Amino acid sequence: MPTKSSNSMSHSSRPSKKTGSPKKCAKSPKTEVDILSPAAMENLYYISHNAAHCLEFRGFGWPNSKKKKKKKKKGKKRNKKK
Repeated sequence: MPTKSSNSMSHSSRPSKKTGSPKKCAKSPKTEVDILSPAAMENLYYISHNAAHCLEFRGFGWPNSKKKKKKKKKGKKRNKKK
C-alpha cells in the first residue's frame, strides 16, 4: 500500500527569494538624560572610587592626561626536557 508523501520544503540548492520591501524599525527619539538626577547620582556613587574618578565618568577628565596602559599577560614558562 503506497503512503502519501507530505509536501515539505523543497531541497533545491538555491535559497528562495523574499518578495516585498524590507521592514524598517521605528526608532524612538533619544531623550536627554539628567546626569544630576538622584538615580544617576546613586549609580555614580557605587561605581566611582573618588571625586576625580567621578568627574572622569561624567566627561570632565584632566586635559592632556595619559590613559593607563593595560598589562599584557605573560605566557607560562615551559620546562625544557633534556
